[in-house]
Amino acid sequence: MWRDWALVAVLAVLIPVEALLRPELPARIPTTALLLALLPTLLWRRTRPLPAVAVAFGATTLFPLVTGGAGAESYATAYLLFLPYALVRWGSGREITLGSTIIAIKILVWFAVGPAELEDALAGLAVLPTVTALGLAFRYRSRARQRELDGVRLRERERLARDLHDTVAHHVSAMAIRAQAGLATSAADPGAAADALRLIEAEAARALAEMRAMVRVLRRGEPADLAPSPGIRDVTDFAGRGRGGAEVAVEITGDVADVAPSVDAAVYRLAQESVTNARRHARHARRIEVRVDADADAVHLRVSDDGDGGTGQGPAGYGIAGMVERAGLLGGICAAGPGPGRGWTVTATLPRSGTGA
Repeated sequence: MWRDWALVAVLAVLIPVEALLRPELPARIPTTALLLALLPTLLWRRTRPLPAVAVAFGATTLFPLVTGGAGAESYATAYLLFLPYALVRWGSGREITLGSTIIAIKILVWFAVGPAELEDALAGLAVLPTVTALGLAFRYRSRARQRELDGVRLRERERLARDLHDTVAHHVSAMAIRAQAGLATSAADPGAAADALRLIEAEAARALAEMRAMVRVLRRGEPADLAPSPGIRDVTDFAGRGRGGAEVAVEITGDVADVAPSVDAAVYRLAQESVTNARRHARHARRIEVRVDADADAVHLRVSDDGDGGTGQGPAGYGIAGMVERAGLLGGICAAGPGPGRGWTVTATLPRSGTGA
């Protein structure tokens, strides 16, 4: 990092300046040379904290043996405290254990060989734990922040997975229904096949557009689609009868103007998934009813069909599980099961504020 290079550059100037201003410094020339030689350890203290500690504290431990007992007493030796900090900040458990052992040996040799005064010894023993505690505090804060970011990424991946499933399942199911209708009527009405192909092309274009919008969110450097997400009012887009499919009737009652955006989008996705499942799995269904009712506290969704059997008899997937999870994250509930007479019914209730449980 540039900060480490800047620190090294400043110390490379200050160390010789101190040597010039303090001619009484014991072993002045060797001390200056040692401190300048150890400056590169600051550059790899983040990536290799244990070797940095081993080199720096090993060299200062052996230094009195070379100088005949004179230790490195320069004020600039304070920069070596960056290394114990780096050890507990970025090192692994094994590296912290080994590095602490090296530092402890350095302290024992200092007491045994160096003519340290009591004040200096006590100051050194007080500063080192403080630096270590500071490194541990920043390590804990960094890991807590990383866990928080991982949780946000996980929730965003889950949200994108649900949206991707809802979007793709809806459009692909529509294309499959159009294709089946075209095949069934092509012999009697050749123009029906062309109509079905045009409808399939339109559905494919819409699916591709929505998928590209989601991919832009995941890619860096590409602008995200800032268009508002579909909401409760857009549920009316499902209304109508598709070729060869059941008629969808939509009814929205109550005030949906101030519903929380998350609830607004969730109700749309729940309705979309329910209609898709009914079209795909409800055999002989002629009518699908979608009703959204908003009151003072919650938004209620009910989607039912009049087909034979329930949509739960289709292939196993993530549709219903995703619907239940989506509602639960917003403090609501979602249930699906056979209707009272025939067909399949999906109901969901979400609080207007979208407050999770």
